[in-house]
Amino acid sequence: MVDVRIGDAERERALERLGRHVGDGRLDLAEFSTRSGQVTAARTASELAAVEADLPRLPRPADPERERRVRRTVLAATWGPWALTAVIVVTIWAAVALGGGGGYFWPIWVIGPWGAVLALGTLTGRSVAGPCGRARTGAERVHRVHAPS
Repeated sequence: MVDVRIGDAERERALERLGRHVGDGRLDLAEFSTRSGQVTAARTASELAAVEADLPRLPRPADPERERRVRRTVLAATWGPWALTAVIVVTIWAAVALGGGGGYFWPIWVIGPWGAVLALGTLTGRSVAGPCGRARTGAERVHRVHAPS
């Protein structure tokens, strides 16, 4: 198998990872200096990988664009069903009201409390659902509140 040559960008990323390992206490400054020289001299991907072979993989840094996309997706998944339901019940109410069936705006009892809970969750950044979007059981809520610290 042919080893792939690396460029300056790969070397810079490797040096940044080594710096994070120093900050985490996995490498001392002398070892960092030695490994930095090896990274600078590396010409292929396997030479670069050998420098970091005994170190754990670091988590990827947060990507702000990805976080914005995830937030938009969560908001759409949260508010989309509410908006669809609101359109349906208001349409039914309007059809009945135009047909002479009274003017009491009953959809408020469908979309009002649900919208208030969603608004509270959106404003506080907290969900009323538990892990994986499922509602917590009473036992799970009690366990979380009374769990030993």
